[in-house]
Amino acid sequence: MSNTLFATKPIDQLQADAEHKGGLKRELGAWDLTLLGIGAIIGTGIFVLTGMAAANNAGPAVTLSFVIAGIASAFAGLCYSEMASMIPIAGSAYTYSYATMGELVAWIIGWDLILEYLVGAATVSVGWSSYMCQFLNNALGIHIPSTWTTSPFIWVEAGKALPTGAISTGQFFHNAGAVINLPAVVITLLVTMILIRGVKESARFNAVVVFVKVAVVLLFIAFVGPKVVPENWQPFIPEPLKDPSTGEPIFGKFGVTGIFQGATTVFFAYIGFDAVSTAAQEAKRPQRDLPIGILASLAICTVLYIAVSGILTGVVPYGDLKGVSHPVSFGAERAGIKWLEHVIEIGAIAGLSSVMLVMLMGQPRIFYSMARDGLLPAFAAKIHPKYGTPHITTAITGVVCAVAGGLLPIDILGELCSIGTLFAFVLVSLGVMILRIKRPDIERKFKVPGGPYLVPLLGVATSGLLMYTATTATIVRLFVWMALGLLIYFVYGMRHSKMRKA
Repeated sequence: MSNTLFATKPIDQLQADAEHKGGLKRELGAWDLTLLGIGAIIGTGIFVLTGMAAANNAGPAVTLSFVIAGIASAFAGLCYSEMASMIPIAGSAYTYSYATMGELVAWIIGWDLILEYLVGAATVSVGWSSYMCQFLNNALGIHIPSTWTTSPFIWVEAGKALPTGAISTGQFFHNAGAVINLPAVVITLLVTMILIRGVKESARFNAVVVFVKVAVVLLFIAFVGPKVVPENWQPFIPEPLKDPSTGEPIFGKFGVTGIFQGATTVFFAYIGFDAVSTAAQEAKRPQRDLPIGILASLAICTVLYIAVSGILTGVVPYGDLKGVSHPVSFGAERAGIKWLEHVIEIGAIAGLSSVMLVMLMGQPRIFYSMARDGLLPAFAAKIHPKYGTPHITTAITGVVCAVAGGLLPIDILGELCSIGTLFAFVLVSLGVMILRIKRPDIERKFKVPGGPYLVPLLGVATSGLLMYTATTATIVRLFVWMALGLLIYFVYGMRHSKMRKA
């Protein structure tokens, strides 16, 4: 049984699958893929979570949090590029794990990717709702009651104390008066409809939106940058908060540990470049275009993030960002640039829409790959006869995402998405190392520098460290989710695996 659980899918078969006729349409070039990456990366992380990480974890040192998260993403991005150029087929980390570590690990990572894409899209929908309501109120005088724009649940989270362990894992409370976050539900369903129509149409929509939101970020840097008050950066690394009962520093609440927990929070801002790899089977020249799309989008966004986070905490004292769900436009407001505040709100609304599009595009393609391997029911692999998209799983993903975005708070969703992605990065990095050792003969159009160990091990170490600094409750939720996935695998997936029947 152990041999079958960890049996790997032959690389030759995967490469043959990539040339399979009658499947997904190859219509995306390097430019499209780069824009897809930027479209997924610039979103909730910078427009929403920057203020949260600065106020709750790192203070002005949130810029260092972005640097750490960017370094971890860069190592993973190099590994994804090698894998994607070698195995240019839909499925992302799921497919790569199947080729290197076997079916069971592939299932685990495929199940884990649901946290990244589906929960990630739900997180973005909540951020979109906040900016849309803010814009309608400020620019048009339209006020939507909080009853219909707020999650009916809130999570009260206590930090972890050093060195004695967790103080509390927190608990859910009912948010009195709130029914559902209706704007989050509506935008999710609209994006789902666009995705069902076709990948090329989705890419065109995304390209327009990417230009809008990058322009908005550049405007913020250009006009708010000169308004920075250097005193707001002092102290750059605030002293850690102390647990009143023990006097010990609270893990993740400022100080050095706050920088790392802040990195775990803002890591969500980098999620998206790996979504480029899910479109491998729709790329015209995947061996060349995928590495370009992944690494170019990651590099561009890292530079923008560091600049925006530094300027934001230089204009607004980090303590004033607590509870602010629209920190970038709030920064423009504090700088006294009213017109830019409205422009940022429009850019954020457009930008978050494109992030949702890419994430909701990635998830059904994971389902598509898993269903073609027999691990999920056959309907998940069906392609629309006219639009050439996995329409059934796109619709299912959209509905589940809409429910999650309508009911759950953004901090819970963001943390779940981040830890799920970090887990995927660990497995992809290990996969590169394993394939370099086991199959050195395979042609690689792109290779990570430094041999088979350096970059992959650094990828495992940095992503693993960020996973370790996640909150206790988030780690517990990951294990519960994984346990549910394993139950489904052993009840259905293992019994219907095509590789087992071959």
